[in-house]
Amino acid sequence: MTSSPETPRGARLPSLTGLRFAAALLVFAFHSTWQHTFIDGAAGDVLGSVFGHAGFYGVSFFFVLSGFVLTWSARPGDTAPRVWRRRFVKIYPNHLVTFVVAGALLLLTAQQLAPWPTLAGLFLVQSWVPDVVYPNTMNFVSWSLSCELLFYLCFPWLLRALNRVRARGLWLTAAAMVAVILVAPVVSTFAIGGTPLPFIADGSLSFEQIWFVYFFPPVRAAEFVLGMVAARLVIAGHRPPIPLLPALLVAVAGYAVNSSVPYLFGVAGLAALWLTPLVAAAAVTDLRATRSPFRGRTMVRLGEWSFAFYMVHGLVVTYLPLWLVQGRDLGAASRIGLLVLALALCLLLAYALFTWVESPAVRRFGSRRTTAAPPTAPVPVTVLEAKE
Repeated sequence: MTSSPETPRGARLPSLTGLRFAAALLVFAFHSTWQHTFIDGAAGDVLGSVFGHAGFYGVSFFFVLSGFVLTWSARPGDTAPRVWRRRFVKIYPNHLVTFVVAGALLLLTAQQLAPWPTLAGLFLVQSWVPDVVYPNTMNFVSWSLSCELLFYLCFPWLLRALNRVRARGLWLTAAAMVAVILVAPVVSTFAIGGTPLPFIADGSLSFEQIWFVYFFPPVRAAEFVLGMVAARLVIAGHRPPIPLLPALLVAVAGYAVNSSVPYLFGVAGLAALWLTPLVAAAAVTDLRATRSPFRGRTMVRLGEWSFAFYMVHGLVVTYLPLWLVQGRDLGAASRIGLLVLALALCLLLAYALFTWVESPAVRRFGSRRTTAAPPTAPVPVTVLEAKE
């Protein structure tokens, strides 16, 4: 990155908000095409191959973006409890509503509730347990919030430490996070055992191996810290070496790389290497007010709904096929129509959840109650905001 005078933090970055929806759409594409959820036959094989790593890519983007925007929008003199309150009211109301809906759907379809995994999911600690049942119980996409919860708890101290580091130290920190991302799959391959899962990759990997690189919060924290470091560099005036369009092309090429490397590398945080430059480039594009395809009104509005979209889409792509696809002899047109219906339903439910749950909670409980000088306007913050 090239250096220029320090950038005032707090400026709005609408391109990052628009990119949030693109990432959420990747996760939807993965879940709606995995194992022929909607489309079967040769077309299903093609879609499953194309989007086979889209969910992993989207979640990694959310983890990097979360670190970036939290650092970017950090308020001078803020306290840890204030940060935690804002993040809690951002994620937990949506989580609680979708958790209750997931429980109702399980009961409606005569499925049993596993007590301990259910409690773990309610309190967002399910990703700490190396048992396949835990992160897949209730609204399965909420596992990423379990990781985000750790990130949020550590953020005040991480930020305090990074604020004391000069540019050279920031680059060394970024290199250390990249090393963690690359070493984790190696550790998982050679140091972790378990019973292989026949339906994952080539059938040679255990859930414990996948859990360590994909679900385990301390390992995924490297992507969050990488996003924080990128924000600190941009704030300090170190611009990314490439503009937005080349950075987008790097991200697309990186997806091809992730789809071809060994499975544990592809599902781990390797995507952060290709996505962090995109996040930084999009932020600088907004600061310079240059052209951006992600800054349009529609993309920004969809980006505002992206967390709600993420939280509802897993339920839609699970239960809609269960009721309307499985056991039916449907033609290609009908299956495509149901896939479009699923996307439309996700958008409708996301709008409702954002409008009637997320926004009121943030307005009511997320504002800063202090007599101090008003802070700069915060950047819209994502979770996973993955699986993101």
